[in-house]
Amino acid sequence: MEKVDLKNYNLKELESFLEGLGEKKFRGKQIFQWIHKGVMTIDEMTNLSKELRVKIKEKAYIGNLKAENVLISKIDGTRKYLFVLEDGNIIESVLMRYEHGNTVCVSCQVGCRMGCTFCASTLEGVVRNLTAGEILDQVISIQRDIGDRVSNVVLMGSGEPLDNYDEILKFLSLVNHSEGLNIGLRSITISTCGIVPKMMDLADRKLQITLAISLHAPNDGLRNTMMPVNRKYPIEELLKACKYYVDKTGRRITFEYALIRDVNDSESHALELARRMKGILSHINLIPLNKVDEREYESAQLDRVRKFQGVLKKHGVEATIRRELGSDINAACGQLRRRYLKGQENK
Repeated sequence: MEKVDLKNYNLKELESFLEGLGEKKFRGKQIFQWIHKGVMTIDEMTNLSKELRVKIKEKAYIGNLKAENVLISKIDGTRKYLFVLEDGNIIESVLMRYEHGNTVCVSCQVGCRMGCTFCASTLEGVVRNLTAGEILDQVISIQRDIGDRVSNVVLMGSGEPLDNYDEILKFLSLVNHSEGLNIGLRSITISTCGIVPKMMDLADRKLQITLAISLHAPNDGLRNTMMPVNRKYPIEELLKACKYYVDKTGRRITFEYALIRDVNDSESHALELARRMKGILSHINLIPLNKVDEREYESAQLDRVRKFQGVLKKHGVEATIRRELGSDINAACGQLRRRYLKGQENK
């Protein structure tokens, strides 16, 4: 029988697993606490008897990411991790340091199937979904590496979170658990390109997470060319789902807008975007595009970014320009993995 990865189990599942071994239920809670403290082996669980540890190891193991590479920005201390999964696949995670605490950006898939034309993560499509335990382990591994607590998590790395919906929901329950990392749901942001049915379901659950929408265009004609998902869920449908989410949760929506030179960065685009935002409790996060080698797009010039912001503010739309972190280590998602895979191919 194939061994199970205990990191994928929630507390109830661990309690059932221990009862299945003929052990007391409370042992499940002990194991849950150990895993979330960052132990890498079952033998490190010192309040379990040696006999019990042997019994557990016959049926289970603790999956661990391996840090293949860590790049540290000399500018702001941002850390970019290249992690190897148990099956040899590669993912990326990023640690960003702010005055209010440490934020980790995690991946939820190996690659991505969404096909956005400005993104490095989607160039080879999706390989597979990550398990809840593999998503969680990005946070645990980074905490262990820096010796400090992670207080905020953003699901904005490789992959579309709502395309791996069940594992994302399980991850939220794991990372938020009071016996585990205990990271509040209000300190977690999920980014989506706009899978409307899953957004509606998420709204119905009334979780107090922040929902971020990768918008990047103010109209269907332009967004269709940049983001294939828009052909299935056009902007009007997407914005209806956003309003529904706000109504159900009371939470403000963040709209991500990557500014691309001579594509979506004109004052007329800003005016059109401002009209779209009317009646939605929202905030626009303007992002000067991170250049991807394999893509033809260039980042909008800073004066255009500021003009774009000015138009939005003039029309009553709250907008900020994202501070670029880790610019000297290519901290945008997908880039480090691409370079690694290319290097492996050339060996």
